[in-house]
Amino acid sequence: MANFVKFGLDSLVDVLKAAGEPTRLRLLALLAAGDLTVTDLTEILGQSQPRISRHLKLLGEAALIDRYQEGAWAYFRLTQQGASVELANTLLKYASENDPVLQRDAERLAAVKRIRSERAQDYFSRNAAEWDELRRLQVADEQVDEALIELIGEKPVDAFLDLGTGTGRMLQLLSGHYRRAVGVDASRDMLAVARANLDKAKITAASVRHGDIFNLPLDAQDFDLITIHQVLHFLDQPEFAIAEAAKLLRPGGRLVIIDLAPHNLEYLRDEHAHLRLGFSHQMVADWLTKAELDVETVQDLRAGGEGNPALTVTIWLARDPRMLMAAGNDSEIPGILAKRA
Repeated sequence: MANFVKFGLDSLVDVLKAAGEPTRLRLLALLAAGDLTVTDLTEILGQSQPRISRHLKLLGEAALIDRYQEGAWAYFRLTQQGASVELANTLLKYASENDPVLQRDAERLAAVKRIRSERAQDYFSRNAAEWDELRRLQVADEQVDEALIELIGEKPVDAFLDLGTGTGRMLQLLSGHYRRAVGVDASRDMLAVARANLDKAKITAASVRHGDIFNLPLDAQDFDLITIHQVLHFLDQPEFAIAEAAKLLRPGGRLVIIDLAPHNLEYLRDEHAHLRLGFSHQMVADWLTKAELDVETVQDLRAGGEGNPALTVTIWLARDPRMLMAAGNDSEIPGILAKRA
């Protein structure tokens, strides 16, 4: 039987007041389906921006929604954890899909997401030639995916972070493994692609946001799995990105790095903005050790075929060595029970 969180009377009334108003309940239903801006929400609900902003403020104060900034835009989404949002999700489950107001909201939401997808597809189409050329040089995505999933294993992941998320491919690949996930990227164009892909795949447990990999807008020790997939070779100081990622790991959490082994394709510097021509096993292992992580696995994946230049992909798996203490039960999902000094 599920363990229901109990509220004090005042706290329960506060949450019910926040959610128990038609516009705010409509907002919760929309934000449960993904990240949206105030502009998106005003367009869908047909209400003024000040009114929508006021309702969002009240929902935020009740810890029902999260807000994050991306350049000039502020995005909102349903909070992914906490007692208040569990209660809100329960209320939403009792809302009829046949309600005409909610049906109209869903139709307008679909239109907003369709426009978002069209814009993302336009960007992707303009850059497709570059992506296709790089794919021909490397190991097939399917081979990398299979190796990654095998390394991660079947144990449930509570919180997953994908750094340099690009099109959100890792968020989609691992969607059956995590309870909640965040993808961070420095390119707003790529974030638009990622959002469109998550919408299309109907993945609501993951969100993406703009951020600097060297100064991440996230809480320390909040993730038990982090991936950095084909990102380090674009960075001048990749060791700093690894150190920043390590700060976000929970005790016992894992960091997976997927990148290129050393190669001599110099043209990738000028034509594809690669700052590093691959990484040796020892180089990345040294950076991981300096970040106070234990290297558990290093695996090379070599492209098949002959006659064409091929880039070897390497996967490094490292773990935060701090001990996880028993939480008083046999839960599969670890908690934050130890702190990095």
